[in-house]
Amino acid sequence: MVDSNKMTINLIVLGRTQTGKSAAGNSLLGSSDFKSHCSPSSVTTCCSLGHSCRISGIIRRNGCELALRVRVLDTPSYPHTGLSKEQVRDTVRSALVHHFGKDGLHLALLVLRADLPLCPDESDQTTQFIQELLGPTWKDFTAVLLTHADKAEEAGLSEEAYLHSASSTLLSLLSSVQHKYIFLDNQKSIIKEERDTILRKLLNFIRQNNYRVLLLKH
Repeated sequence: MVDSNKMTINLIVLGRTQTGKSAAGNSLLGSSDFKSHCSPSSVTTCCSLGHSCRISGIIRRNGCELALRVRVLDTPSYPHTGLSKEQVRDTVRSALVHHFGKDGLHLALLVLRADLPLCPDESDQTTQFIQELLGPTWKDFTAVLLTHADKAEEAGLSEEAYLHSASSTLLSLLSSVQHKYIFLDNQKSIIKEERDTILRKLLNFIRQNNYRVLLLKH
């Protein structure tokens, strides 16, 4: 993961159709690696890996600045309009092992829309799917990414006010992943300063987890 002057973090984005997984992946990479657009059906049908350029000014180690590299695995949504649960699960599991089997996974980012309520059935379905993918320690390696946070801002809700009025289902989910969550403004996420802020938060989650990685096996 780390040598004398650089650090690479491995991330995967997971979530339901039209939550903004691919757009979030592009924001983290600072690129347009993943196809993302509004559609009445699921856009992503297979996994793809994106790489960022070397990013400076984000992290320091022993007083020295490290060059950060981000790798993001984009995945088909679950539930999917054209694939069964088993097809999505097997596709994602195979891609995880192929791309991160050697170095391990730092964080799975569960992408939810901040402008839509999270229902109990949806939460149960999603967390069960992640547990099947990552195993019993999934909570240690999962963070929640709340996209479309700009919609909440337009409604006059700060992050604190949003969480104060959030459903018990969402609050329970955030608690289960040790309150590892990030609000993503879809309008500002392409700005370098905004991306740097998000990456620093992700690195803080990884640091709190003692830089552990989830090792993946067939």
